[in-house]
Amino acid sequence: MPHPDIITATADHLRQKFEGEGSGHDWWHIYRVWKTATRIGEEEGADTFVVQLAALLHDIADWKFHDGDDDAGPRQARLWLEGLEVAEPVIHHVCTIIKELSFKGAGVPTPMSSLEGRVVQDADRLDAIGAIGIARAFAYGGHKNRALYDPDMPPTLHESFASYKSSQGTTVNHFTKNCSCSKTA
Repeated sequence: MPHPDIITATADHLRQKFEGEGSGHDWWHIYRVWKTATRIGEEEGADTFVVQLAALLHDIADWKFHDGDDDAGPRQARLWLEGLEVAEPVIHHVCTIIKELSFKGAGVPTPMSSLEGRVVQDADRLDAIGAIGIARAFAYGGHKNRALYDPDMPPTLHESFASYKSSQGTTVNHFTKNCSCSKTA
């Protein structure tokens, strides 16, 4: 593992900052993404230093908790990494991954510009499926005071990241991309 002191300091910082966070974007989410991304990155031949930093910092300031500011995460990650005197090319790469990574809505493409970005995005998406992913979605919905289900609010595909950001759909609708659900479903 390259630069263990930087990785350890970053992990310790994120654990302290996010332990006990209740929206589903907690330390254990970050930890799972970090460990999964590290494993995938090693298998794919990615730069594991960049992968680990991006995985650890990917939710440091998620736009969902910063008034829709999708530059908040890269900005806070940059400040943290500069404080650790990480090389500028690594900082730039990590911040680019964080900027590109976030889910932008059903039907909205989220291409990554590097192998390391694809690795972290895959790890984050893997954490969004299964029982833990479902639990995280409902934790976030509760955090945002969203209804669990409302048959009068059909699921919609998002035409853009902006439409996804302003969406007020139910938590169940998060799971339906292409659904012809009816009130009797």
